[in-house]
Amino acid sequence: MTREKEINKVTLVGSAGNVALLTFKFIAGIMGHSSAMIADAVHSLSDFVTDLVVLVFVSISAKPQDQSHDYGHGKFETIATFLIGLALVAAATGIVVPGVLKLMAWWGGETLEAPGWIALWAALLSIVVKEVLYQFTARKSRQLQSQVLMANAWHHRSDALSSIGAAVGIGGAIWLGNRWTVLDPLASIIVGVMLVKVAWDLLKSSIGELTESSLPDDMEKDIMEIIQSFADVQQPHNLRTRRIGNRIAIEAHVRMDGALPLNIVHERATAIEHKLKERFGDTTHVTLHMEPIK
Repeated sequence: MTREKEINKVTLVGSAGNVALLTFKFIAGIMGHSSAMIADAVHSLSDFVTDLVVLVFVSISAKPQDQSHDYGHGKFETIATFLIGLALVAAATGIVVPGVLKLMAWWGGETLEAPGWIALWAALLSIVVKEVLYQFTARKSRQLQSQVLMANAWHHRSDALSSIGAAVGIGGAIWLGNRWTVLDPLASIIVGVMLVKVAWDLLKSSIGELTESSLPDDMEKDIMEIIQSFADVQQPHNLRTRRIGNRIAIEAHVRMDGALPLNIVHERATAIEHKLKERFGDTTHVTLHMEPIK
């Protein structure tokens, strides 16, 4: 099975879970009069939307390089990660604003309706299902080296965390009585803030990639050590790195004895390229500029 089909399979499994959960959560939130559960349902709805984004953009990013995209279409996967981050921001906004309005109403003396047991059971079910989906998706993302799958995995995890917050708020509102019904909207606000944190992490990484930020220092250090591991290579410099979707690009200038035959220099450049690909993957884009030592 191709990488694209594997990612689609994992995403479809998550989509099925999200559709079932968001339907049950909306019903439980409405029947149980729980703003925290309705907020949690909105989060699950955003999960489903991001699943659709993943399916569309991964199919595009899997296309090979062509005349209009010399480096392939990997950045489309990064765009999908960025859109998932935006979806989380939208979901967080849709959760926090109603929660704040209810909190203000309670502060003004309004009595909030206590949530029902069905809302609590929906929250507990969501915790279990979403954590299972997180573990499954995260494991597959590591196997397939897919940034967008990992982003989607964290979307599942954030939904599980939001359900924990909802369960605490709903349970507290049920067991502690009418004086503590404010815990329900308060839990929804906390859930929204947690989503903002997850969204920021996803947006920061995807924006960095889209703006051609360099690879982390430890990866660049590994690259330089690999180049310098060849005895006849000297003074590697002008290292430039970036990420292209699920693969990386490496460019560097390397100096060798100017008296060496061209075929020897070419063989050495090829050997360096192969060793870099062994370390960072066969799809790594490597460009070496060989210079004579003067």
